[in-house]
Amino acid sequence: MNVTALGEIAAGTADTVGGKAAGLGAMAAMGERVPPGFCLTTRAYESGELPEDELVHAYRRLGGGPVAVRSSATAEDLPDASFAGQQDTFLDVRGEREVVEAVRRCWDSLDSERALAYREANGIAREGVRMAVVVQRMIDAEAAGVLFTADPLTGSRSRMVVDAAPGLGTSVVEGTVAPDHYVMDAAGPPEGPEDGCLTRARLDELRAAGERLQRHFGAPQDVEWAYDRDGTLWLLQSRPITTLFPLPPDTGLPDPRLYLEVGHVQGMLRPFTPMGMAMMRLAWERVLAVAGFTPGPGGALFDMVDIGGRLYIDMTGLMRNKWVRPRLAEGLEVYGPRVQSSVEHLLDDPRFSPGPGASFPVGSVLLLALRFGPPALFGIAHAIARPEAARARARRGVEEFRRQKGPGGSASAAERLRYLVDDAYASVVGGPMAKVVMPTMAGVLLPQMVPALLKGVATEAEAAVVLGGMPFNVTTEMDLALWRMAADATEHRALLTETDPGELAAMYRAGTLPDIGMADFLGRYGHRATAEVDIGTPRWAEDPAPLFASIANYLRLDDPDQAPDRRFERAAARAEAKIGELSRRARRARPVRGRLAAFLMRRSRELAGMRELAKFAWLIPFAEMRRQLHLVGGELAERGLLDAQGDIMFLDLAEARSAVHRDVDHRRLVAERKAVYARELRRRSVPGALMSDGTDVEALLPPPPASDGTLAGAPAAPGRATGRARVVLDPVGARVEPGEILVAPTTDPGWTPLFMTAGGLVTETGSVVAHGPTVAREYGIPAVICLNGATRRISTGQMITIDGGTGTVVLEPTE
Repeated sequence: MNVTALGEIAAGTADTVGGKAAGLGAMAAMGERVPPGFCLTTRAYESGELPEDELVHAYRRLGGGPVAVRSSATAEDLPDASFAGQQDTFLDVRGEREVVEAVRRCWDSLDSERALAYREANGIAREGVRMAVVVQRMIDAEAAGVLFTADPLTGSRSRMVVDAAPGLGTSVVEGTVAPDHYVMDAAGPPEGPEDGCLTRARLDELRAAGERLQRHFGAPQDVEWAYDRDGTLWLLQSRPITTLFPLPPDTGLPDPRLYLEVGHVQGMLRPFTPMGMAMMRLAWERVLAVAGFTPGPGGALFDMVDIGGRLYIDMTGLMRNKWVRPRLAEGLEVYGPRVQSSVEHLLDDPRFSPGPGASFPVGSVLLLALRFGPPALFGIAHAIARPEAARARARRGVEEFRRQKGPGGSASAAERLRYLVDDAYASVVGGPMAKVVMPTMAGVLLPQMVPALLKGVATEAEAAVVLGGMPFNVTTEMDLALWRMAADATEHRALLTETDPGELAAMYRAGTLPDIGMADFLGRYGHRATAEVDIGTPRWAEDPAPLFASIANYLRLDDPDQAPDRRFERAAARAEAKIGELSRRARRARPVRGRLAAFLMRRSRELAGMRELAKFAWLIPFAEMRRQLHLVGGELAERGLLDAQGDIMFLDLAEARSAVHRDVDHRRLVAERKAVYARELRRRSVPGALMSDGTDVEALLPPPPASDGTLAGAPAAPGRATGRARVVLDPVGARVEPGEILVAPTTDPGWTPLFMTAGGLVTETGSVVAHGPTVAREYGIPAVICLNGATRRISTGQMITIDGGTGTVVLEPTE
């Protein structure tokens, strides 16, 4: 049989009836009122022949008359891909021939241009996708529309949203009318137009239906519904809302809670692998232990939380503390203006009002200050007084890290895991890191002090020029070393520019690539990568393809004046000249303060570049820890508990131990985690400030004032540049032509090789003190950060002008 009545569809048969019909069958089985109908299953589609006789017979049994004919593909109405409107639906179809033709057109829509594009965007292969078709009795609707059991705009799970219009609901779904809009919070009466098409009783009925469906399906639902002329509610469809960001986990602490996403400060917007998050959590717990705090919810000033694979911190305690609140938003400048505005908004929310007493352990904070405050002050003062000695000591710390190795080839997987959680982290938290961290802290502090001393004497943009062409920055040194490698490899230009970077990497690993100095480069910098704070991300030493892509970019540079080393030298010369100018100006205005400003500007040149060194240093043992994890994964794969050694990155430490010690087979779990990870990789935006009910706080803020052709972000590196935009979502294999403006979601040191041919930088997130803007300033290229939706609002090839001093991007008119 190729036809199944909707009321007879069994659970777990989506492969046969498609997503839409499976949902309708589930609603019918729940006892919900669903228009009667039937499903032409995927068996007919697989045969390629439309069973017209069966189809006509089923239509006659339904009673003939007007019906809705709707696609129900096997890749439709999935938890992470709705396919809303991507395949065809035909309403008010009358007659046997017309029904047959509508079904045929539904089949054809599986390979329509829009469906193909949607599958490609969502990473869904065409292979194995099949089409079923639903035929249902048409409802003569008095009013119809859509119910969302969570707010699709803000993400709040505490409210439902209804859009309704008289007549058929297609006008709402297709956006051809301005619908009546209703909001139903968890408590209180519905909000909406008093003269709208829905009464309070009907809204209450819709709310109750939404609660039943969400409870049954276990996730927020997008529900199509209709009221007929007799006032009866019919449910036409229910599918998951696929765009919602995941909810924060239940920590057992009172709601509401506020979480700030902190990964973007490190240029990390993509999800962490499960092992990457577990290792970050372990590092956090070790730092808390050293500081004297108890790990876990409520045990410290704030806690680290995994939400959707992203790194968040729980700020609720600080929000409710009467001593911290007054300056909390101001202190979050490092997180960017969007997060600052979100926190300011919630500080006015009575639910975050201060409670009695302190919201964090004051005694522990005082002990922490007494224990670490004096050594930190002494270390910073020593670095400022003797910067050369501080840099030499920091370099010794880095070399100590390079000499550290984990268990050798004969070690067991259990021994390697013990090394990871004991010896490896002990060295990262203490030991060599103590030699590195003080000049790093001085390098972070000094650039913050100089603008304050120059206030009223110099603009922020002028003060920022002082930080251009900064020496002693390990990331800049890395990028320039890569440039020199390219400059020395000009005899191999054709090979390096005309061969795919992945193929070049394979040739390098096979030993068939000419020696261009890559081995020496990887010996010093091979522990780095894009998204390098995630231990699950391959290092350049494992996959140097991104480096070969950057080398190809450099070899295409044909203007000697735009060579990165010359640009760096020019930025350094401008900085030195500006120091002289500002020193004279400051001393004339305020002699004592001016001399101090001049001294600190010089010391900034000595130490500000060191701010990158601490991260560079701890990534060295981090790469060794990754190598040890791979060895554990290899052993588990040999024992049949994983499919491949790299799959260990989709377990956490406890799960890895269970496999090592108890032979637990995690292959199915890894497959599920990989699917979730792939879905989250496709997510283009992540809430910077998220509440415990899923609300994206920024969505509550008023939109910024509109300006024709001008987009507003935040200033990050001074200067102006005009060029064609190059939108890059992933730096691996990316190409930026000389002079193009790089437009990216975020940046970290793994992106910075692209800066060396770029004329400017625009990012959607970031912080003035983050790695990307810091390196942009040192190369002397303008940068604008925190421009919401930049990678969608700007297109590759579009001519734009960016002003890194004002934080604006002008979309130039097309000719």
